[in-house]
Amino acid sequence: MKPRERLRAVLEHREPDRVPVDFGKHIGSFHRDAYVTLRAALPELNLPLEPAILDRMAQNVRLDEVLCRRLGIDFRWVVPNWIGVCETLTGDVPGYRDMWGVPYVFVATGSHYVPVGSPLGAEDLDLADIDSYPWPDPDDPGIVAGLAGRARRWHEDAEVVVGADGIKTGVLQTAAQLRGYDKLFLDLALQPALARGLFERVTEISQRMYRRYLREVGRFVDIVVVTDDLGTQTSLMVSPAMFRTFIKPNLAALIATIKSETDAAVLLHSDGAIEPIIPDLIEIGVDILNPVQTTARGMDDTRGLKERYGRDLCFHGGIDVQHVLRDLSPDEIEVEVARRIADLGTDGGYILAPCHNIDGGISPAQTLAMFDAAREHGVYPLGSAKESEAS
Repeated sequence: MKPRERLRAVLEHREPDRVPVDFGKHIGSFHRDAYVTLRAALPELNLPLEPAILDRMAQNVRLDEVLCRRLGIDFRWVVPNWIGVCETLTGDVPGYRDMWGVPYVFVATGSHYVPVGSPLGAEDLDLADIDSYPWPDPDDPGIVAGLAGRARRWHEDAEVVVGADGIKTGVLQTAAQLRGYDKLFLDLALQPALARGLFERVTEISQRMYRRYLREVGRFVDIVVVTDDLGTQTSLMVSPAMFRTFIKPNLAALIATIKSETDAAVLLHSDGAIEPIIPDLIEIGVDILNPVQTTARGMDDTRGLKERYGRDLCFHGGIDVQHVLRDLSPDEIEVEVARRIADLGTDGGYILAPCHNIDGGISPAQTLAMFDAAREHGVYPLGSAKESEAS
């Protein structure tokens, strides 16, 4: 099968020739430190010394075509351009403000940027302040400059699946970064009209951004990503009732906008323990759930997730980066990859990927063990590789 045919089978819950493999988008690529060590381990590929940074905050990199082919990656990702980024310096610490006005600074631990302030965090914030805030221009042509040509070229290449990576926005995530998580959660209980107004403004701008984006690339892509972290390691960010009251209607509106502009499947990235709201996500049009963070409560039982939701939802991810890829040996990683493929890949409906970025604490040997195991154990009918070895 060609990669696009393989994806179509997955989305239709049919078994393809093998489990598709994904990596290389803004939540799911190599941190620059991991790339350096991987490049040294694969000298025969002659990878670029200085790859382009894919995501400013995470400091991960764009993948070279030859690396994608070595790792067996089926997907190539069109990534929206960042707009409105303003460089900052706090003392001697570099930073920036993103298009929403949220400030970030560089931290040496992990070599990435972290948010350090909330521009709508005033105690006496009101709806007028939200209205007068200097919001990003959703029609800025810089967001999509050059993307249509790249998407078209990949679309004309049947050897790859073309994805539209997410714009740096999320209903809950962006609102919380603007307001501050603590204040936003208090607003949900004490000032619901204020919280609702903030969610609706973020959603309106996000809809307009995605509409412009997809009018450029929508006819060329197979998957569109929406990012919005809704969970922690142990629970949802907010109660299921508050999710359904405040966030779900806005997320549904954003997904409806996307589906009005393209026939591509919608992939939602949400870290954390989100099992209680998976039925809600299916209801509002999520086709693929990423990352299936197996270290989060309720998400490790991948066989159970498949049994409960696998007829209505495809799964993407499932390979843990917090413990499995970091702490296990290559042989142990192979066992884990085979397990997740068996749990999530039966009858199709599964795209294998790491749960998040691969950072410098994960060795090339561990990285390659995952990708090689995907190739070895992802062949349908599942289990055929083991049977061949036994015979």
